[in-house]
Amino acid sequence: MTYPPVRVVLVDDQPLVRAGLRVLVADSAGLEIVGEAGTGAEAVQLAQDARPDVVLMDIRMPGMNGIEATRLITAGPSTARVLVLTTFDDDACVYGALRAGASGFLVKDMDMDDILAAIRVVAAGEALIAPSVTRRLIEEFAARPEPMSAPPHVAPESITGREREVLTLVGRGLSNDEIAARLFISPATAKAHVRRLLAKLAARDRVQLVIMAYELGLVSPSR
Repeated sequence: MTYPPVRVVLVDDQPLVRAGLRVLVADSAGLEIVGEAGTGAEAVQLAQDARPDVVLMDIRMPGMNGIEATRLITAGPSTARVLVLTTFDDDACVYGALRAGASGFLVKDMDMDDILAAIRVVAAGEALIAPSVTRRLIEEFAARPEPMSAPPHVAPESITGREREVLTLVGRGLSNDEIAARLFISPATAKAHVRRLLAKLAARDRVQLVIMAYELGLVSPSR
């Protein structure tokens, strides 16, 4: 069975960076570039016009930055998922991007194959955070007082005890397989619990579940 290619929009204010990403993506099976933008405003327009599956977003751009562009894209009619490319020292920007609705973020010095894999993961509806920055960023993010851009209107009591256990482990960065091993359940059951949590908490993806685990007090940097 042949699947349609993943439609990708590249957003970066540096033409050389876009050129490098263009070559990388264009040479990869199953990925198709449908547009490029050098500003946040252009990215928002392209997300509507080009109907991408994934927007590969830079943060620091003149005019509208990547955080505001991400917020507008995820809040609008587009079904595109935003994958942020950033640097390790861009912590504050990454917190804003997550709150704005980004489905994940990567550091720019990651291996090119990992970036391509991340595009496919996000396009498939999952979320992804670069392993090298997950703990530091999430812990710092959780300590910040700002509310989420779209807080869940669901009481914590609406989730079951088992779902609470699963949400706690998601918040600690465990994968479905790791959760299954920890709770002595099958990976399929762990995945089903995560799917129900996404629905109950009206979470866009796994990144938001991690955030909610902290904001509900199930996980803290000291645990």
